[in-house]
Amino acid sequence: MSDATYRILVMGVSGSGKSHVGRLLAKRLEADFIDGDDHHSPASIAKMANGTPLDDGDRQDWLQTLAGFFGDYRRHDASLVIACSALKGRYRELLRNADPALRILYLHGERTLLRQRLMARPEHFFKGDEMLDSQLADLEPPSEGEALALSVSRSPQCIVEACMDWLRMP
Repeated sequence: MSDATYRILVMGVSGSGKSHVGRLLAKRLEADFIDGDDHHSPASIAKMANGTPLDDGDRQDWLQTLAGFFGDYRRHDASLVIACSALKGRYRELLRNADPALRILYLHGERTLLRQRLMARPEHFFKGDEMLDSQLADLEPPSEGEALALSVSRSPQCIVEACMDWLRMP
């Protein structure tokens, strides 16, 4: 793309395609990709696998770990894309504190579509309608100036293209 470096958070509830879009975007930017799900504690993964939503306490160390990645990449002026639900404004603020120039891509969609996508992923630890409903209830959508919001009804390739156009804007 260019010599510019970017640290990008791809956020949204489960089923929004954060990991898939994040990987495509990272490849396009020649950036590293980190799936936030890979950094949950074993206790949190077990909790979610049993259908129990995580609370703020469960997410604190996880978010600190992801913030550490953004901070490290910022210090090295390297590009990074992280997929992470970042449901609440204070979670995103914690991540942005590690890199004030953090860009956020917010993937959103209708509950029916999100549920269909989740049901198509039987191997994933995220289970049950209750957990999706919990995430949707906890979601504090970013403001217009905080993030680029794109519907998951678009193809992943269209989402990446729209994000690339957004990154090119001054």
